[in-house]
Amino acid sequence: MNSFFTTNDNEWFLPTHHTRGPWHEDHCHAGPPTGLIARALENLVPQQRLTRLTVNLLRPIPFGGFRIEVQMQKQGRIVSTCTAVLVDAENKICVEAGSLHMTEQPAVPYPTQQREPLDPENAAIGLFPIQQTLHDKPAFNGNGVEIRYPPGHNHLPGRTIAWMKTVPLLPDESPSPFQKLCPLADCGNAFGRNADPAEVNFMNPDLTIHCHRDPVGDWLGTEVAGYWEPNGIGMADAHLFDARGSIGRAVQTLLLQPASKNQ
Repeated sequence: MNSFFTTNDNEWFLPTHHTRGPWHEDHCHAGPPTGLIARALENLVPQQRLTRLTVNLLRPIPFGGFRIEVQMQKQGRIVSTCTAVLVDAENKICVEAGSLHMTEQPAVPYPTQQREPLDPENAAIGLFPIQQTLHDKPAFNGNGVEIRYPPGHNHLPGRTIAWMKTVPLLPDESPSPFQKLCPLADCGNAFGRNADPAEVNFMNPDLTIHCHRDPVGDWLGTEVAGYWEPNGIGMADAHLFDARGSIGRAVQTLLLQPASKNQ
């Protein structure tokens, strides 16, 4: 199936092999489920733009399937806030999320800060930054994800600029711009890592996405730096962009541990 998920009732979502995470064959990569959470929240508040989404990853997201429940927290004329939970088959909450939605205003040519545009067509096909998995099953880093790097950048550790294109969340449904951004946003800790997983485990227990403009196109870009501290806490800070320029930011808190503790 050439999508991250399938569903028969739009309530229970079954991951395809494109969604499987690298660390355990029964756990999902968090990016695609975050896209489904964004989808549910956008459906709850269709009249306003989803501008910020924070997810707290409380438990591994099960490859066996899950449902998403959303609730309006405060509905306003200009700003609304909502909550969401991702729940497994045993009714355990695996993910908690909070969102901010805003009413777009009449267009005014305000001055803005903008990065120099990059073109994915000028980037070279490359490898996903994490190639090895701890299982032998197809996973997120396989055929569901395409990667390109501009000159001077590659899949090795360090500050990285990269482009990524993915399969859609669901078959026969086009993801919204925000939904399309979620899988890339959750890859910051991989693209901006300072060492490989054989040396350090850099798990992210959360993800916050700020999106001030809808991304355009299928190829979305990220420029990521990893800030790792000796106290075992770090941050992956990603500037998100498309071929026209800046679209937002994604930040992950990182738990840093020697790889031997998790093997």
